[in-house]
Amino acid sequence: MNRIYNLSSRGYFILVGFSDHPQLENILFWFILFFYCLTIVGNMTIILISSLEPRLHTPMYFFLSNLSLLELCFTTSCVPQMLFNLWGPEKTISYIGCAIQLYVFLWLGATECILLVIMAVDRSVAICRPLHYVSIMHPRLCLQMVILAWGSGLIQSIIQIPSTLHLPFCLHHRVDDFVCEVPAMIRLSCGDTTYNEIQLSVSSVILLVVPLILILISYGAITKAILKVKSTAAQRKAIGICGSHLLVVSLFYCTVTVVYLQPKGQYSQKQGKFFTLFYTVVTPTLNPLIYTLRNKEVKIALKQLGKRNCISWEICR
Repeated sequence: MNRIYNLSSRGYFILVGFSDHPQLENILFWFILFFYCLTIVGNMTIILISSLEPRLHTPMYFFLSNLSLLELCFTTSCVPQMLFNLWGPEKTISYIGCAIQLYVFLWLGATECILLVIMAVDRSVAICRPLHYVSIMHPRLCLQMVILAWGSGLIQSIIQIPSTLHLPFCLHHRVDDFVCEVPAMIRLSCGDTTYNEIQLSVSSVILLVVPLILILISYGAITKAILKVKSTAAQRKAIGICGSHLLVVSLFYCTVTVVYLQPKGQYSQKQGKFFTLFYTVVTPTLNPLIYTLRNKEVKIALKQLGKRNCISWEICR
């Protein structure tokens, strides 16, 4: 029978990850480090060009820069600890460190779910009501929507995490994951987790299923509006802009849904580690690449920014 321990007597957890496969850990270390560096460079670039280039001072790029800031914070909340654990034999994380990671991880994850809905609504207004877009999506409303996203994510974290941290955890205190996240912490408990599982299911429906439905409704309206447009060039532009966002949504929701809505089981638990690794490391790297490679305005802004830097450098010399 599993024993239960008090956190006041043992204030740490062991993040197991793939510690039973040392060779895989070495590969993962360099893989994660590479993607983390790309994440920092890519998302910082999006933030910089969105703020420095006047032509990108629009609601779309305001939301995109917020997404990039969110991705930077999201990866930084877990990747350094992940790299530390993969590099050496030490796999522990303090109770305080785990608690902070839980709060930040859920806060930013919930915020991203809402922010992606806001971005879908923005694209829907831009394509379905182009003549009224500027008057509808004015700067004050955009700021309020972003505050709503960050605030809602924070409230969700404050509500859910305390009940998770108060679970009676097993004596082995081994978290079978790379990071401290709610599903992994519930699995670590040796007590009754019915309330926590119901809470997780309800929050998953609210933050994953409902936003996904709203995004699909928005894109249904966008598709209908695009089909009515006679200009092929206008259709291609609309599809290009919306395609980038839809690809980001697909990558994020497909992986997160598997982790938070999958049934319990040893197979699903191991499978969930790979999906956790994907949405914490790979997706934040792909987002800026998707938006820059598929977006002509961003490419032009990058070229102009590069030319201005070259001119400034020549003048300074």
